[in-house]
Amino acid sequence: MKILAMEKDVPGVTDEATRPHLRAEAAQAWALYQAGIIRELYFRGDRHQAVLILECKDEEEARQVLATLPLVQQGLIDFDIIPLAPYPGFARLFVAEAAQLADPDY
Repeated sequence: MKILAMEKDVPGVTDEATRPHLRAEAAQAWALYQAGIIRELYFRGDRHQAVLILECKDEEEARQVLATLPLVQQGLIDFDIIPLAPYPGFARLFVAEAAQLADPDY
């Protein structure tokens, strides 16, 4: 299952508090990327917050994976976890065509 994980601020945390952990954070993110768990990793264009696309069996596994990140372990960042599902809307493009094939009088 694809999971969207969006970093959210923890009140009172400063950049100075996170700085000593950034190298370890990058190393763990790299390890999760190499393991195929982090599929995509971005920063938001409008603020300095991470956005991750994870491949996990469910939301609980995503929480467990994110809990391995040093900044999460230190309570310096948190994530909103959003499960994603495939978009089914394209089928609407083919409903009439399928109906015509099934019933030529359609």
